[in-house]
Parts: sequence; structure tokens; C-alpha cells
Amino acid sequence: MSDAAPDPGLFGPDSVTWQMHGDPMMWVAGVRALYLQALHPRAVRGVMQNSAAFNRDKRGRKDAWGRLMRTADFVGTITYGTTEAAEKAGARVRRIHTHLGATDPVTGERYGVDEPELLLWVHCAEVGSYLDVGRRSGIPLSDAQADRYLDEQRESARLVGLDPAEVPASAGELAAYFDRVRPALAAGPEARRVDDFLQRPPINPLFVPARELMWRRVAALAYNALPPYAHELYGRPAPAAERVTHQLIATGNLLRCIPSRLRWQLPPGHILKAMVRLGPGARPATYKLRRQEAILDGPRRAQLSDGGDGTRWRNPG
Repeated sequence: MSDAAPDPGLFGPDSVTWQMHGDPMMWVAGVRALYLQALHPRAVRGVMQNSAAFNRDKRGRKDAWGRLMRTADFVGTITYGTTEAAEKAGARVRRIHTHLGATDPVTGERYGVDEPELLLWVHCAEVGSYLDVGRRSGIPLSDAQADRYLDEQRESARLVGLDPAEVPASAGELAAYFDRVRPALAAGPEARRVDDFLQRPPINPLFVPARELMWRRVAALAYNALPPYAHELYGRPAPAAERVTHQLIATGNLLRCIPSRLRWQLPPGHILKAMVRLGPGARPATYKLRRQEAILDGPRRAQLSDGGDGTRWRNPG
């Protein structure tokens, strides 16, 4: 019998990531991220030219939902899985990306989907969406914890092939990044297809009523939660930001009433498996963030707080 302590994974229960990613509003945030990511023409072209996800035939429908679930599975694995599982998931993503490319229809330029510029955009749009929706829906994050979350997420960026030193590590750095990249954003034809898919995803006709009742509301809320410049690019207005924040709070309160053990079946059991591995005290809950607010660095993060000694970031294997 081994006396070794169980592996907490890349983040562990003391991290902001651990507590926040278990909240049901992360699903709304994930849809917001898709809307935002689609506004980078080169990035979204790489997706569209390598996936049937947004076609309306049966193969496309299957791949579309499969793509969404694979993304959720990846986030769940790197957040709550073991270190080995997270590293393997990252290696798999990097390996797939090395074989994929896209072609600019105007210039004929061929480029890889793993260009740092494109990976950085996808990363920032994702974590920025998680942070924005989480805070606006009522997750009690202080400014220091928001910065800590973004710093932690540089581990996620490393896994997909980015240099963590080049990734925003605070809310201020993230805002500066979005300001810098905004001139390159546009709602091109690929973004329009993503918008159409997210509003009316193709599903079995039997589930159309459920789509109209539930999914359309989720997609609309995710779209409304985008920054104003994104609404301008898409050309579709949204309610005032204050009203959207009230909607996010109401939706968050409603979803958090669903028993956690039921919610945690998606993505497939990652949180439940982590609790078995680490014990019931590892249960993620956003109220724990209030307790952690005065402790901005646990022992694990303190060890990883400085990239200068080579202990913080491992090179992708």
C-alpha cells in the first residue's frame, strides 16, 4: 500500500480555478467564448476548414455536439484530473494541431492553426469569458483572486503550446491584450455561421421544443454578455449591460439550485472522480473563495510563483 499523497493535479483544491470551474455558469461562459472566438477571422477559419461542426447534415450535427463536449471534457480533465491526465490531454491537443492548417481565401496564404497568435486569442477569449460571466453572475471573486485565476490559467495555455510568459497574467494585462487585438476582429462569413449555429443548432426534430425553450435562452444570454464591441461587429443589439448582469445573476441562482451531484455528471464525472481521489474536502464550491480571499497564495502556488528558477512551467512533452 502506497503512502504517497494523492495527486491534486495542476491546480488543486486551493486554487481559484478549482472552485470556479465547478460552477454551472461556466457553460454559459463557454458559449460566450465561442461567440467571441469566432470574431478572429484567422482563428475561426482554422476551425471551419477543419471541422464539420457547423454543417447541417447528420455528420455535422454529430460532430458539432461532439466538439462542444470534447472541449468541456478537456477543461474538466486539466482542472480536476491528475497531473498525468492533464499533461496527456495537452499533448493530444498539441499533436492534433500540428497536422491542421487553414487557407486564407483572399491571399491564398496557408498557415497552421497552432500559430501562437491564434492559440493566444482562443485562450484569452475563453478565460476572459469564464471570468466575466463568473463574476457578473455572483461568484465572489475579489480583484486579487481574478488576477490569480488568470495567472493560474497560464498552465492551461502551456498545455496547448503557448509560452506562459507571453500570456496575460492579470485582469489589467488581459484588458490590454483585448484592446490591442480589437482592430483585427471582424464578423466575417465564418463568424456568421457560428452565430447561426449557436442560435439554432441542428438537433433531432424531437428535441426542437427543448431547444426553443432552453438552448435559445442560454445562447441569447451568452451573446448578451459579450462586450459592446462584439455586439457592434455582429450587428445585433443587446440589452443594457446592467440588465444583462441581472439576468446572469438570476440564471446563476437558478442553476445553482440544481443538486451539484447531478450537475457534475457533465463533463463526465471529473469532479466526482477528483473527490474520490482527494476526499470530500476537495468538493469545489464558490463560497470557499470568500475564505481564501485573504490567502492569495497557497503552498503550491508559492512554489510556482516565479518562472525564473524553472519550477513554474514545464516544457510540453
